[in-house]
Amino acid sequence: MDVWRDNDAGEEWPLFHDRREAGAVLAQHLARFGGTGTVVLGIPRGGVVVAAEVARRLGAPLDVLVARKLGAPFAAELAIGAVTANGVRFLNQALIDQLAVPDPYVAAVTEAQRAEAQQRELRFRASRHPVAVRGRTAILVDDGLATGATVRAAVRSLRGRQPARIVVAVPVGSGPSCTALRTEADEVVCPFELADFEAVERYYVDFRKTTDDEVQELMALARPGSLSAGPSLHR
Repeated sequence: MDVWRDNDAGEEWPLFHDRREAGAVLAQHLARFGGTGTVVLGIPRGGVVVAAEVARRLGAPLDVLVARKLGAPFAAELAIGAVTANGVRFLNQALIDQLAVPDPYVAAVTEAQRAEAQQRELRFRASRHPVAVRGRTAILVDDGLATGATVRAAVRSLRGRQPARIVVAVPVGSGPSCTALRTEADEVVCPFELADFEAVERYYVDFRKTTDDEVQELMALARPGSLSAGPSLHR
């Protein structure tokens, strides 16, 4: 699908049909990274669907990197930061100060979400070990970039595994968030970087919730030798 546009009836069309189409579009912008020197990591859940398509088209291995949002008190959907399975986090200190969020709350929500991230990584990988990223190009993929809190935590966590280069890749994102991420990642690839960004789901026809089972199936299909077949799930 094309960028948002008005049709004859004055209606707007979204950018992508679903996450797989978004992954196909994103892969075209990442073609120079194809090959075994690259690892593609999806942020569950929806980001793994996009990442699986990118990995398949680049001929690269697929892995997951779970980053969990830290919700504000009495407003769980408002991110004051994010944390990964190994405890690396990003905090929006300005927002924390503005909301006067107490330190004990930040510590408690961080530990709860870190434990959840750890459990999810184990579940999604099943018996597999993390894919080695040291000395390789690590492409970190999500299905869209709004505030960027989870992706920033993921980049910081990934940096500790010593990849040669970290590329954040999203099909669509907020212009200011992409700009902020460029201070942490080596490169940000976003085909549709929008100044007036709305919720991520606004840019998809089909943005149904991705389940844990679907992520596990995509990871199983991504075992060595299986990527070329592509995922069998409809999304």
